[in-house]
Amino acid sequence: MEDRQPRDRVARIQADWRRERPDLDVSPQGVIGRLHRLAGRLTEELCLVYGRYGLSEGEFDVLCALRRAGDPYERAPGELAAHTMVTTGAMTKRIDRLERAGLVTRRRSDDDQRGRIVALTGPGLELIDQAFTDHIRNEHQLLDLLTRAEAETLETLLTAWLSRMDQPRAPGGG
Repeated sequence: MEDRQPRDRVARIQADWRRERPDLDVSPQGVIGRLHRLAGRLTEELCLVYGRYGLSEGEFDVLCALRRAGDPYERAPGELAAHTMVTTGAMTKRIDRLERAGLVTRRRSDDDQRGRIVALTGPGLELIDQAFTDHIRNEHQLLDLLTRAEAETLETLLTAWLSRMDQPRAPGGG
């Protein structure tokens, strides 16, 4: 059967594996391999925007979580970790850097003197509003490589797949 798709890197890898291990069905690599490559490329493109504002991906995520909290734009560190893709261990380091840059402040919680609250500063709010505007513009440009129907179908498929991946698995992988 003639292959009508251009032979990208993943297709070449699959062809090599089919030759070397014809006993294995390597078809999952067509999806997983391309998603993995695409995720890397998307991360590169997104990080270019963050870098223009002097931010890492994690720092951008923390500032966004504070901005999404609404006025007065503050959250406890544990709450920040729950609203970002940043672990609690990595959170302190990011907050330290953002505080040194004057983008956030830390104070004791009014409710629990042992607890801390992290809040956006005026310059932090201004920076994240500008950075997020550019980030969304960038995401639109990246998604514009697909038709609207393709993007909607992809979102539906990815939502379903991720939902199933996030469900607890029964012992034994079933």
